[in-house]
Amino acid sequence: MGPIARPAGPDYSGCMTFEILLAEDNLNFANSVRRYVDGIPGAHLVAHAKDGDEALEKAIALRPDLILMDIAMPKMTGLQVAQRLQGLHDLAPQPVIIFLSMHSDSSYREAAHNAGGTHFVTKANFISELHPLIEQMVNDHRPPSY
Repeated sequence: MGPIARPAGPDYSGCMTFEILLAEDNLNFANSVRRYVDGIPGAHLVAHAKDGDEALEKAIALRPDLILMDIAMPKMTGLQVAQRLQGLHDLAPQPVIIFLSMHSDSSYREAAHNAGGTHFVTKANFISELHPLIEQMVNDHRPPSY
């Protein structure tokens, strides 16, 4: 897989970073997402969790701005992790959750929404669907310039 072409954008060097936790059990896909996120100015992948238990633990400890969460993971599904995070009232602000899945049917999308996900991205289209979402979140996260 060669380098991923990204549109040119503003330079956010020196600005506050937008922290992302990746919860994904497929190592090949996780590496692809990592390479992709590393190329988005202002975004920083702070950790990678390989199962649901680790995702919950790292989300609580690191308090990322965004969690890219696979729906189907060992030990605990991404849906279960999201529901547990919603129950933690001392985790404020709650991280934004974008669910990732190989499945695109409406039942998966509905389950992701019901679990607290703000977006649903299919793994097959993660580059085209994820880029505008993360870029907008990074832009919204930047402190105002004076």
